[in-house]
Amino acid sequence: MSFAARKLMSASGGVAEIPPAVAIAHDSSPYITAYPWDSSSGFGTKFSDPSTLPSTYQGESVAFSPDGSAIAVGHYQNPIVTAYPWSDAGFGTKFSDPSTSSSGAGADVEFHPDGSAIAVADFNSPYVLAFPWSGSGFGSKYSNPSTLPTGSGIGVAFSPNGSAIAIAHVSSPYVSAYPWSGSGFGTKFSNPSTLPSSSGFSVAFSPDSSAIAVGHNNSPYVSAYPWSGSGFGTKFSDPSTLPAYRVEGIDFSPDGSALACAFGLSPYVAVYPWSGSGFGTKFSDPSTLPTGHARGVAFSSDGSALVVGHADSPYITAYPWSGSGFGSKYTDPSTLPTGTGYDVAFI
Repeated sequence: MSFAARKLMSASGGVAEIPPAVAIAHDSSPYITAYPWDSSSGFGTKFSDPSTLPSTYQGESVAFSPDGSAIAVGHYQNPIVTAYPWSDAGFGTKFSDPSTSSSGAGADVEFHPDGSAIAVADFNSPYVLAFPWSGSGFGSKYSNPSTLPTGSGIGVAFSPNGSAIAIAHVSSPYVSAYPWSGSGFGTKFSNPSTLPSSSGFSVAFSPDSSAIAVGHNNSPYVSAYPWSGSGFGTKFSDPSTLPAYRVEGIDFSPDGSALACAFGLSPYVAVYPWSGSGFGTKFSDPSTLPTGHARGVAFSSDGSALVVGHADSPYITAYPWSGSGFGSKYTDPSTLPTGTGYDVAFI
């Protein structure tokens, strides 16, 4: 997930009056679990489950709207995305499903930074779905891009300046990016001159929209490029210490000073300093590692915490974060998610 999906800002530019919270999509009912969040104490008491659950099989992704008034969950099975009003009381009554859906899976979901649209990466063609979004929920689907991604969509991100959308997908060129406007998708940007090495699993823009990072299946597992109105620039040098496995979750810190990667082998999470020169030397691993295959990672909106969704109990692990790196792990939530953690998101 990119920073745009988690900014605690309203569409008018004011600070939303929604207390911080953290949510995780996971593979067992209720498929979505959310907690109040406090940077001092960590997880609060779990919010009640939504009265209408998002699916009958596997929550894959989660995002809060920029103003904190909605939460969306991507999942297997039609309609592949389910959304709810969100408040300090938690989940509201489910919004009506989108009128156009898919039999695939909502592998990733993200709101446009101004809250006017929502996009879903889909396992099935057209591999990405996008809808207008308002206080009433989903609008009629935008037209598909004229040049589709070339395979199953796994990750999706809007640029924080709102002018572009990128999809990480399983077939070459592994990442596709398009201009974005109120009319939807524009003509696809040219592919990067140096492609990611294999299937794309995750994608994120830096907070200032000056860079784009793609997590993928084969070494070096993460590739990053300058980004501008012209599209991809020349690939940044690979990090000197690579992630240990394919990067399935990726996120920039809100101030753009760090890039976090989640992956399937120990230590399961790696964080790098980030600057205009690209990757810095990897931060030391946390003293207490996540307990299994990590698929999601997110910084809190104020940059003071980092959360990881992973296989094996407790399924979600959170750490204080600072310019020095990881702090000592927060206490696990008193009520755990019910199964393998996938995507995670803060508001």
